[in-house]
Amino acid sequence: MRSEQQATLEPGLRAGTATAVAQPNIALIKYWGKSDEKLFLPRTDSLSMTLDIFPTTTRVRLAPEAARDTVTFNGEAATGEAERRITAFLELVRERSGRTERADVDTRNTVPTGAGLASSASGFAALAVAAAAAYGLELDATGLSRLARRGSGSASRSIFGGFAVWHAGRADAGPEEADLSSYAEPVPAADLDPALVIAVVNAGPKEVSSRVAMRRTMDTSPLFEPWAVSSGADLADMRVALERGDLAAVGEIAERNALGMHATMLAARPAVRYMSPASLTVLDSVLQLRRDGVAAYATMDAGPNVKVLCPRADAERVAEAVRAAAPGRAVHIAGPGRGARLLDEDER
Repeated sequence: MRSEQQATLEPGLRAGTATAVAQPNIALIKYWGKSDEKLFLPRTDSLSMTLDIFPTTTRVRLAPEAARDTVTFNGEAATGEAERRITAFLELVRERSGRTERADVDTRNTVPTGAGLASSASGFAALAVAAAAAYGLELDATGLSRLARRGSGSASRSIFGGFAVWHAGRADAGPEEADLSSYAEPVPAADLDPALVIAVVNAGPKEVSSRVAMRRTMDTSPLFEPWAVSSGADLADMRVALERGDLAAVGEIAERNALGMHATMLAARPAVRYMSPASLTVLDSVLQLRRDGVAAYATMDAGPNVKVLCPRADAERVAEAVRAAAPGRAVHIAGPGRGARLLDEDER
């Protein structure tokens, strides 16, 4: 039986066309800051859980007669930075495959873009799997993880289902060795039944992009280096907690790691603040849930939206508390999801 931890590479390809689907992942040990911006090498290792909601579906069709790539995003022509990033990624795939054909890319995203909900992770994981297949690149899951990383760092983790760790790699090595050294892989975990309750307090795009915020934090925050060191210790503790199946410990470590990351941003000059008043209200509701005996722990990425890790059996109670704290906001319940994979004819 094929493992759901690995990307599915067989059928889904016909005459230079491939369609793939990928899910976003939420980092429990955060990725924040790059040691090499060209190769997308992170400053620290990170660890995430791939979700079973918010899929991105991407079709790549080779267009030999076309003079340029075309990109459609949710039914509309992509422009600006979104188009640039996708076409640059296709150039990388063409370089590695030895092919020159342009491509028509159609991507359908179900997660709000640019709001700290990992839309780029699912987007570039799906693009990596589809483009590799369409251009005839024969890559295993590790190779796809390396490739996806070049579009969006966190996409390296969405190649895998469940829990995955992304290795920071060696930025001090030569370009080829450095590129090969940074990839994600599955993390062993005992039987857990976790849920992430996601409070979308603001689905709009961020005023400060993650790339800009990362660079500013690394360059100016006096708290960044201490956090990077402590994040390594958090990762070691997290792996032990997962192996033991201790969901409360997993949540406690994830919460402290995320709040530490946001502290580094607040100490940047000028400060980067993604937390909103609604975010803080939701965080307060998580504290109250713990006082009431529910093992609920919060995490936040580069955006105002709050994710709450809890046992699946408590997910509805947690969702109810979050809805009360942030009335009128969308609340979703997610569990661990599958890795990126090609779709067959029926699934398309």
